[in-house]
Amino acid sequence: MKQIYLALALRNVFRQKLRTLMTLTAIVSGVAGLIVVGGFVQDIFIQLGEAIIHSQTGHIQVFKQDFLGKGSRQPEKYVIQNPKLLAERIGAATGVEQVSARLSFAGLLNNGRRDLAIIGEGIEPDKENKLGTYMKLSAGRNLRDSDRFGMLIGQGVARSLGLKPGDRASVVMNAAEGALNSLEFEVVGVFQSFSKDYDARAVRIGLAEAQELMHTDGANLLVVSLQRTEDTDHVTQAVHKLLDAGLDARNWRELSDFYDKTIDLYDRQFGVLKFIILCMVLLSVVNSVNMSTFERTSEFGTMQALGNRSGDVFRLLMVENLILGSIGATIGVCVGVLAALTISAVGVPMPPPPNANVGYTAFIRIVPHVLLEAWIIGIVATVLAAILPARKATRMPVIDALRQSV
Repeated sequence: MKQIYLALALRNVFRQKLRTLMTLTAIVSGVAGLIVVGGFVQDIFIQLGEAIIHSQTGHIQVFKQDFLGKGSRQPEKYVIQNPKLLAERIGAATGVEQVSARLSFAGLLNNGRRDLAIIGEGIEPDKENKLGTYMKLSAGRNLRDSDRFGMLIGQGVARSLGLKPGDRASVVMNAAEGALNSLEFEVVGVFQSFSKDYDARAVRIGLAEAQELMHTDGANLLVVSLQRTEDTDHVTQAVHKLLDAGLDARNWRELSDFYDKTIDLYDRQFGVLKFIILCMVLLSVVNSVNMSTFERTSEFGTMQALGNRSGDVFRLLMVENLILGSIGATIGVCVGVLAALTISAVGVPMPPPPNANVGYTAFIRIVPHVLLEAWIIGIVATVLAAILPARKATRMPVIDALRQSV
């Protein structure tokens, strides 16, 4: 019996070529649209995360407890002693690519005419250059390990003080013991990171110079870079086991609360877009199925006059639309993948996301769960769209249905 339904359904699907083509076009367009939109959303999530990791936080940061809440005001009180030994221990963990030290400080930057309150970091330049692939230089060059008293400044700092590469400026701050300390630096480059707020006040110097300013040989942070971002949670757990008492570790998502807020914003926006596409598919298929069932009303009446029950006609229509949905969804997936590859080959220029300072080029990611979701939606939408027209056709009295051919 099932084979008879399948044979009849296949015959009917390919018999009404124009109507079938119209229905398939609606399904293919909807499924391909869902794949393109879903791949675009996934690319935003991935690129935003990588931008945060490779311009500011790294994958994991290790620091003394309470440093996040109080360290920006008093970084000298939250210094990790012997950071090299701890860095070597963490660097030996599976999945870790490198570990670099940072020493935070706050003070004033003076250009000889006026001061600007800044937040600074002493860094290991060569390691940071490898990590900071999303940090762009708008002028000058990167800081190097070989530089002595070189300085990188944020774009906002450069604008506020009118500084450019080659200019000199002094950092004035309170050292660890409370004494006032000052060193003069040469600006070697102006950077543009992912955050406007950070660029407006940020200064980077060599770790040795920062330690000299603060009269310490320690560091506030150990920044852990991983071989794969997907391993972040697993490696974070491993790092926690290596830490001494009084130390803490956080991954990049825990350090960047605005990431989840931005993701939530984009998720809601594109969720509405997905819903609109789904409604368009449903309406298009409903319209096509309605017209098809209306044209075949006399056929359904003849089937019932020959002894077929209304349930048989209903099941036949459901099988037909299941076949249509399966074919359309499969073709839609192929078209969506092809469209994703074509668009990604060109790229989509995008403006900076909220709280960001740098635009980027978006691509369409081919994500397995997005493909599966779009394929299932294509089939389910087609079957759901056929329920009401099928029920209406099968509930019509046989006499009235036969009159439709007169």
